[in-house]
Amino acid sequence: MKYYLIAGEASGDLHGSNLIKELRKLDPACQVRCWGGDLMQQAGGELVKHYRDLAFMGFVEVVRNLRTILQNLRFCKEDILAFKPDVLVLIDYPGFNLRIAQWARKNGLRIIFYISPQVWAWKESRVKQIKECVDKMLVILPFEMDFYKKWDYKVEYVGHPLVEVIDTWKAGGERKKISEKPLIALLPGSRKQEILKKLPIMLEVSRHFPAYDFVVAQAPGQEDAFYKELLQPYTNVLSVRNETYRLLSQSTAALVTSGTATLETALFGVPEVVCYKGSPVSYWIARRLVKIKYISLVNLIMDKEVVKELIQDDLTVENLQHELDLLLHDPRRQQQLAHDYSALKDLLGKQGNASANAARSIVDFMRG
Repeated sequence: MKYYLIAGEASGDLHGSNLIKELRKLDPACQVRCWGGDLMQQAGGELVKHYRDLAFMGFVEVVRNLRTILQNLRFCKEDILAFKPDVLVLIDYPGFNLRIAQWARKNGLRIIFYISPQVWAWKESRVKQIKECVDKMLVILPFEMDFYKKWDYKVEYVGHPLVEVIDTWKAGGERKKISEKPLIALLPGSRKQEILKKLPIMLEVSRHFPAYDFVVAQAPGQEDAFYKELLQPYTNVLSVRNETYRLLSQSTAALVTSGTATLETALFGVPEVVCYKGSPVSYWIARRLVKIKYISLVNLIMDKEVVKELIQDDLTVENLQHELDLLLHDPRRQQQLAHDYSALKDLLGKQGNASANAARSIVDFMRG
């Protein structure tokens, strides 16, 4: 069979690559053409466009690059028609992929969405569009089953692919130690704006814990010089690049910006404080658009406060210092967190290998 996969971000490239590997096990003669990245290409996909050319974040950046985005959409449609796939597999990346889905439905293509857009957080009205355009939705968060059920749309929960990604990484054996001192991981995000909002607060906390080395996970898209200037005043702060999993595997605790990193940190079993701070205007808008109780995936999945979230004005040096001190020195907090992390992993991993489940579902759907 011929599969056309579209992923527009680094995480989509990772999960798309594992999906391709599993599809090739079930359908050895398959042809895979894809938008994604190096990992999908290495897995055997014929790469059309790299996600580096697709990632436009924020309203201003989208408007500024509107011509490029429209050109990409037009080229994608032409390329799909030329390839004539048996199925179109869309991986997250909703702004682009839902437009492609609408067009593909009108052109009679079969459409599977793997990793649901976060319509449960905002733009819930998109569910109507999904129901009209998508033949099958494969979700990776347990609560998404109930969310879609209320919209009378049947979806399939395949488990979360990060469980197998992290288990595979851990199976690779011991890695060289980053420092002889115990470590506190700092994961301040990937975009310059968000890093400048949160990292200075995280760094100031390091002054209160001289027995630890604080280690910043640098974002791939940011220059070393950008971090060097921020880190220069601090004596017990280091940094790593493209080594986030090695850092987490050696850390005693972590200060983490909201997003997938909160879930990765939990799956490594590292006690964490979740940090979020945006511009006052952006935060005001988000408060009115986003309809969720928590900002971290850990708390959303468990439907309770497993990890502390310090949001906007609550994200101060004093509050962060207090919460980190509890993580390091309060046995009851440590015990409860370990229990909740174990339950979280069981919940996400009980379906088995998510990528294999997704591949089987896609192949069965096409052959059924």
